Amino acid sequence: MSLLISDAMAQDAATAASAVTDPLLSLLPLVLFGVVFYFLLIRPQAKRQKEHKRMIDALTKGDEVVTMGGIAGRITDLGDNFVQVEIADGVPNGVQVKVRRAAIEAVLPKGSLKDL
Repeated sequence: MSLLISDAMAQDAATAASAVTDPLLSLLPLVLFGVVFYFLLIRPQAKRQKEHKRMIDALTKGDEVVTMGGIAGRITDLGDNFVQVEIADGVPNGVQVKVRRAAIEAVLPKGSLKDL
């Protein structure tokens, strides 16, 4: 029967002492994982959020923008939470949509929307 089950051997005192490690050393991989997680995920996301907030705060009337839905247009009116964007001017009053400020994805260089 010992063919399938190996015999258990007792450890001597030196081997048993080396098996007990420092508790701080056992936490080292967890701390390293936290540091890597911070530098690869949390910090870049916070940086992108700051840049987006700065861009949203700097919006002015006449800026050409692209929304997160992919609509490109020119800002005609600014509010605290909403922005009115003109997306076509072929009709008498133009086609305007109202979007949240946070939905503005990018500000285009002046003259990007020449056919608007």
